[in-house]
Amino acid sequence: MNKIYKVIGCISLVCISLGSWAAGFSLPKYEKVTLQNGLTLYLMEQHEVQLIDLVVTVKAGAVDDSKAGLAKLTAANLILGTQQLPRAELEAKLDFIGAQLDADAELEYSSVSASLASKDLDQVLQWVKDSLLTPAFDDQEFAKHKQRYLANLQQKTESPKAVIKDYFNAQLFKGHPYAAEIDGSNTSVAGISLADVKAFHKRWYTPDNTAVIVAGDFDTKQLKSKLSKLFATWQGKAPARAKLTTPVQPKQAQVLLVDKPDAVESTFMIGGAGMAMSNPDYVAVSVINTILGGRFTSWLNDELRVNSGLTYGARSRFESHQQGGSFYISTFTKTDTTKQAIDLALQTYQKLWKQGIDQSTLDSAKAYVKGQFPPNYETSAQLASLMSDMFIYGFDEDFINGFSERVNALTVDKSQSLIEQYFPSQNLQFVVVGQAEIIKDWVKGYGQLQQVNIQDSE
Repeated sequence: MNKIYKVIGCISLVCISLGSWAAGFSLPKYEKVTLQNGLTLYLMEQHEVQLIDLVVTVKAGAVDDSKAGLAKLTAANLILGTQQLPRAELEAKLDFIGAQLDADAELEYSSVSASLASKDLDQVLQWVKDSLLTPAFDDQEFAKHKQRYLANLQQKTESPKAVIKDYFNAQLFKGHPYAAEIDGSNTSVAGISLADVKAFHKRWYTPDNTAVIVAGDFDTKQLKSKLSKLFATWQGKAPARAKLTTPVQPKQAQVLLVDKPDAVESTFMIGGAGMAMSNPDYVAVSVINTILGGRFTSWLNDELRVNSGLTYGARSRFESHQQGGSFYISTFTKTDTTKQAIDLALQTYQKLWKQGIDQSTLDSAKAYVKGQFPPNYETSAQLASLMSDMFIYGFDEDFINGFSERVNALTVDKSQSLIEQYFPSQNLQFVVVGQAEIIKDWVKGYGQLQQVNIQDSE
């Protein structure tokens, strides 16, 4: 899921009165129910097309890993067959009706999702339930998947863009659960057994820790009854976990240089601590970030791509979680222009404080953000994803319904106050992936230097 606009999105099924964004819009009607066993249901009935999207969201992810990558492997193994249907038979049945079944895990949650025609809802619901509650956890399927997974991890190390955020999070959140490496490393994943997967599933996949979210063409009353019966025998409670603390900005500037001797360019991220998804200033800060690096005509892209030709693209982003998050600037450039690009990125970032945001620039960004709002939630899959976010991060429809109002309320004076409060300016964290032998002397002046090799396994 795209975090920065993960919940700042819109819905084509939304009502827009008077044909004006300023008039606002509202989330389509949905029903939220908690069953006796603690399972939460979100049901959004829509009949525009005869399709349904279903997401089962579990509040357990990489932050709960005992071995890095465990949440990912657990989720993946849920759909490698069930105790009722071997993998090949399950996949054949899904293919026959044109349905899709997927599973994945992220930092703070895991999910099983399905897309299907509404006429096939009953049988797909049964397969989802079986995958969730009675997965096969077959030794051979686990071994084959793990082998493929390890091969993909090895391939990942060949791409600086694929690994740099892992390095950045590990440095920024050192000592905090948000430093977790979601995919894991070759070393950690090699040490994960099927017994580990079964234990993670038993511990966290419980009804009180889970939501079943459905959006699309169905009858709410009938589906609520079906789900209540289907999951009635599911019992258990997830263990209490220690409440996550809010990550803080590191106390000194640091540079992590990741050596990739065959690199022909340098890839870098610069940033610091960010903000939580539930922060009331989240929408307003996203407007400001649009000016800095959130669109093609942003300051960063103009300076580093259009005006100087140092890169094909530069961006900035707030990536937010339950208890905080990160802010970062990211781009890449030729090896011999590494320092030039980093310096220009820093100079452009400083414009937030030195130059500030004028009224015409702010008005343009506000119009852009509101104009980008609708396409993000046009489908039942996007609506289901939105309700999943609501379950994970604890917000409700007011976040969507008050979106335009929050954007419209942002003023030049308020934007400067938010810049001071949320955009990190001291003790920035740098991660640079490239030819260390060439660029080491150029980057050591940005902070305390540490060097690792991209092939090193943690």
